Amino acid sequence: MDINPDDLLVLLAVSRSAKFTTAAQALGLNHTTVSRRIAALEKTLGGRVLARAAGGWELTELGAQAVAVAEQVEAAVDTLGPSGKAPDPITGVVRMTATDGFSAYIAAPAVARLRKNHPGLSVEIVTVTRRALQQRSGLDIEVVVGEPQVHRAEAFRLGEYVLGMYASRRYLAANGTPATVAELAEHPLVYFVDSMLQVDDLDAPRRLVPEMKDGLSSTNVFVHVEATRAGAGIGFLPCFMGDLHEDLVRLMPEKFAERLPYWMVLRPDSMRRPAVAAVVHALREQTVAHRKTLLGMAQGTT
Repeated sequence: MDINPDDLLVLLAVSRSAKFTTAAQALGLNHTTVSRRIAALEKTLGGRVLARAAGGWELTELGAQAVAVAEQVEAAVDTLGPSGKAPDPITGVVRMTATDGFSAYIAAPAVARLRKNHPGLSVEIVTVTRRALQQRSGLDIEVVVGEPQVHRAEAFRLGEYVLGMYASRRYLAANGTPATVAELAEHPLVYFVDSMLQVDDLDAPRRLVPEMKDGLSSTNVFVHVEATRAGAGIGFLPCFMGDLHEDLVRLMPEKFAERLPYWMVLRPDSMRRPAVAAVVHALREQTVAHRKTLLGMAQGTT
């Protein structure tokens, strides 16, 4: 079997972006050339290496085998760097999704620290609060709230965080400080838009205080924080965000301390890439280092 190594490297680029256009741009080719290379590889191998999926292309079983070989070709080529020194393997683009708060306070500093030693690394973070996807073409890492039910993926528990009820000092001065659940129900809630909430584990305030009426709702947790600070009502906030603000007061922590897990979901082939493995390790380290803050046990960072 006479396989063209260039065809393998084109497949490798497509597998990392899930799109012909993105792969073409990365390789300095045009879309037609990428398509032709993939077709030539499939003819040589005698089967499909890519299958169309939501959001792009996914590797078939044959394609995954071909990519494993392509990675060896890429590694061999990389050893031909200046003065025989192999270039940094932690390079290229890693794409991930995570919730707003995790992205800002865990992922962003973890990636920033990692890039100090690996400047060739680029990480794209899409902030979203949803269930883990069943199809994750072009996506290397997902961080979700609650245990995911996924197929053809690897998932593991990353850590935990706690949410609690918060109000601004000015709001409490003007409206009184609720001391019981019944009194709390008389105040407006600042939280997610109920009809758009995709994560069942995040239904706590409506489950614990069903009489509480929505005051201001948003799909973005930073809006929750700032609306609570502005006095729009009582916010159900991640403690690692609420505790950062001295103008916020946590209410009835003995009654409201909803502990939820962060889970990480990976494509089965993702960890073969050194860049993805490095980002995963950095995220795990950052989560462990900030455990007390995530659990509402410490002010600020630890």
